[in-house]
Amino acid sequence: MEKNLRQESSEVKRIVICGPESTGKSTLTQNLASFYKTSFAKEFARDFLQYKWDSTQTVCTKKDLIDIVKGQIDNENKALLKADKLLFCDTNILTTIAWSKTHFNGYCNEWIIDQSKKLSYDYYLILNVDTEWIQDDLRDRPNEREKMFEAHKLELDLLGVSYDIIKGPDYKKRFEDSLDFISKNS
Repeated sequence: MEKNLRQESSEVKRIVICGPESTGKSTLTQNLASFYKTSFAKEFARDFLQYKWDSTQTVCTKKDLIDIVKGQIDNENKALLKADKLLFCDTNILTTIAWSKTHFNGYCNEWIIDQSKKLSYDYYLILNVDTEWIQDDLRDRPNEREKMFEAHKLELDLLGVSYDIIKGPDYKKRFEDSLDFISKNS
């Protein structure tokens, strides 16, 4: 049996940037952290799965999901040490749950679901799919981004967390809208 994930305690507010593939999450996360002069937690899954693909030409399996959520929490805890008032998280455990359920026919490891209820985040921005799709080694479902958006939204609603939706194809406007939402919610 896996041990509980350990999220470091802090007065720093944790803001998660989440949503489907190719919606600008990583860029927005970095830009927000730069604007607020604080740190951000990099998406663990991207580097983990890119390394797996480059090494073995294999894709994510159910077994990988536990390593991904552990790695994401580790990234968050490390970034928290350098954070000033706000910590921006490029995805979190809810993205792993939404991804798992959409890619494995509704399945997600119960331990992961249980852990998601024990972790604490202050606010979420979910990015809509009204941006151009950019293909890479890991992105695999350009025609299912709306389904992935709805899966993310469902997980946020199930946990009853506070979030706003970032819409529109203009990345500058998305950034400005994010700043407005954050100023109202932090």
